[in-house]
Amino acid sequence: MIRVAALWYNKHLDDKIKVLLLSSDEANKAKAINEGIPTMSLEQYVSGLNNITLTDKLSNRTCMVEETSKEPIFPPHLTPAKIHQGIKSGKLMQGTFFASSDNFLEGNVFVEGQEKNILLQGRENLNRAINGDIVAIQILPESQWSAPANLVLADYDDLDLENNLNNVEKPKEKYPTGQVVGIIRKKWRQYCGIIQHSLVENATRHLFVPAEKKIPKIRIETRQYDKLKDQRVIVSIDTWPRTSRYPLGHFVRSLGKIGEREAENEVILLEHDVPHSKFSDEVLGCLPKETWTISAADFVGRKDFRDLDICSVDPPGCTDIDDALHCMPLDNGNFQVGVHIADVTHFVKPGTAIDLEASQRATTVYLTGRRIDMVPGLLSSNLCSLRGGEERLAFSCVWEMTPNADIVNSTYTKSVIKSKAAMTYDQAQLIIDDQNQDNSIALGLRQLNKFAKILKQRRIEAGALVLASPEIRFLVDNETRDPLDVEVKQLKETNSMVEEFMLLANVEVAKKIHSDFPEFAVLRRHPKPPPSNFESLIKAAAHLGVELNVDTSRDLANSLDKAVKLDNPFFNTMLRILATRCMLQAVYFASGTKTYEEFLHYGLAAPIYTHFTSPIRRYADVMVHRLLAVSVAVDNTTPEMLDKRKIEALCQNLNTRTRMSAYAERASVALNTHIFFRGKIRDEEGYILYVRKNALQILIPKYGLEGTLFLSPRKGQLQAATFIYNEEEQTQRCGEIVFRTFDPVSVQLSLDSSNVQHERIVLKLVKPEIPNFSVPSITASVIAVQQPQKNPLEPCDSPCEPQLKKAKI
Repeated sequence: MIRVAALWYNKHLDDKIKVLLLSSDEANKAKAINEGIPTMSLEQYVSGLNNITLTDKLSNRTCMVEETSKEPIFPPHLTPAKIHQGIKSGKLMQGTFFASSDNFLEGNVFVEGQEKNILLQGRENLNRAINGDIVAIQILPESQWSAPANLVLADYDDLDLENNLNNVEKPKEKYPTGQVVGIIRKKWRQYCGIIQHSLVENATRHLFVPAEKKIPKIRIETRQYDKLKDQRVIVSIDTWPRTSRYPLGHFVRSLGKIGEREAENEVILLEHDVPHSKFSDEVLGCLPKETWTISAADFVGRKDFRDLDICSVDPPGCTDIDDALHCMPLDNGNFQVGVHIADVTHFVKPGTAIDLEASQRATTVYLTGRRIDMVPGLLSSNLCSLRGGEERLAFSCVWEMTPNADIVNSTYTKSVIKSKAAMTYDQAQLIIDDQNQDNSIALGLRQLNKFAKILKQRRIEAGALVLASPEIRFLVDNETRDPLDVEVKQLKETNSMVEEFMLLANVEVAKKIHSDFPEFAVLRRHPKPPPSNFESLIKAAAHLGVELNVDTSRDLANSLDKAVKLDNPFFNTMLRILATRCMLQAVYFASGTKTYEEFLHYGLAAPIYTHFTSPIRRYADVMVHRLLAVSVAVDNTTPEMLDKRKIEALCQNLNTRTRMSAYAERASVALNTHIFFRGKIRDEEGYILYVRKNALQILIPKYGLEGTLFLSPRKGQLQAATFIYNEEEQTQRCGEIVFRTFDPVSVQLSLDSSNVQHERIVLKLVKPEIPNFSVPSITASVIAVQQPQKNPLEPCDSPCEPQLKKAKI
């Protein structure tokens, strides 16, 4: 058919335009030439254009042919038919492969229905699987079962590492261990990274080093090395032959110079699959005019709350204000309390271009210095933002509450509000603390704060967990946006006050939509973690005489409350940080897909929960608003709202996007921490979080930073201290000094930029002092290069502070 079409065009165009048939199918080419049709392979055609950039974008075919003549490195993959037969007979299993971020020679395969993941160790057993691939695996004999090496290995070029892995003493507990025998479905994508430095002049073959540590190096061909050697580039994988240590791929495009903020941010967004292109004309066409104001028609079906003393409390500089509160006394001694949430669904109608775009983006992503909005700025920072002194459309939860914070009755209604004040947490705290202020806003805030304390205590008594994570904020230069200082985020009572009422609204709305839509409610669950998740934490705490009971969330909460060590003031916080890491991920789901018992939000000890309070930055809340609007008879249902499969598909996307946005935000904080530490060396106090076979994981509270202190000898060191690792007790010993989880240490921090792809904060031990290992203390807090400060330090605004958002739990 293709040949017939090419022949037809060449006849009818009378040679005015020559139609060329491109094909890499040798048989097809031969027939075309026989029939007098001009034909070439794609490679021949592109090469003839004399365009180096286009040539680089060709699939890596020449390498593929040459690889077939080499000795195999990996076992062969089974044919699809044999894989299918093996899975059907039970001899093989299929699952998703997850590469280790700490050890490139290890990975796990999650197999549905298996209690434990299947462990993969060594090159042959990994057998060319790439992170995210759906693989077929064969379980090895039980005599070959093993355990994770507990090593931090990241150097792809150290040929001794595989031997080191095999020589590590194996612990008593062993895990099912397997080998990849086939790739069922590849999850390859385009990867960001750099081209490895080459000493060979005019070389065309190079190794590409991905930014994602879980991805192996990729061999590519390019004649643009001199141009690309200092660039962040994107590469795509073409194939991975048995005879090649690395997969083969090709250059796609350049992102910009290594180290430049824009290029590095682009890498973060691409690597975490964050949609960040400009909003399309179709999406922008759904927006009202910038001069839009509330009309008389908008009041239909809404309560007029413009006279209420409503106010918002947010981080400094926040422009996407999606919640506000009010509290006023009633004649009967009770109080009217309102939670007012931006009515985003008034502007985002189901099935429109803006709705489809928001559903795909799923969440706003907060990088340091940049915010990737879920909906265009006209809505997120203006028409839907509950700014002080401006009339706005809202969805309100209004409760009558007793002085003991018991809800007597509830009302859910669309409304029009006019916030009397848009405050920061600090400003609201000052008003609450200043007893001389007795206006209605001050009185309302104080009563809300009283209620919040009661609500929080009630949640804790029910078994809610008070966990912790190291969260920091950057102080930035106004012009360059470079971080000038970094500090741990300080929480005030007002943070907790706002959080408690957001949690209350989410719980109450969840009950309402589930009662009216038992099969189709969009809810959020937090599964109870299996006891095995806590094993290492329980063991580490026991060595310090602290007993952790993890039978229920209440038992765990009580254990954490009692776990106090007078000689280590940060101990309890660390314990809560580590307990957080034992948790499973909270996820969105359709109520009809789970039993009521499975609705439980373990961390909040809430039998039922949803997200209603942040529709500007979370699409889940948009879906919940639509359900609630139908519940209170101010809107009609749509077929999509009652389609369980579509709801579940949207929930899966929400879960993926939420998880990836969190990773992107962490990566952004790490990038700015690295920028901050350029040219600096600092001594700081830290605590041991984990004891590894070859390293200590250290938490630096001042920076909310976690780093690795390697225990191996430093380069060029003639004499070195010897460390002995005890698997059972999870300790490292050097002479009389023993390191355990939670122990305080003093470390020296600096930035190692020798690997431009993976700059890292280097930790060296200062105290306790160990001969031939510790380094002397730096007396000055900052040395070496420091840029002159052109502007006074100012707290950065909300887009610069990914951590300064409302509670997301």
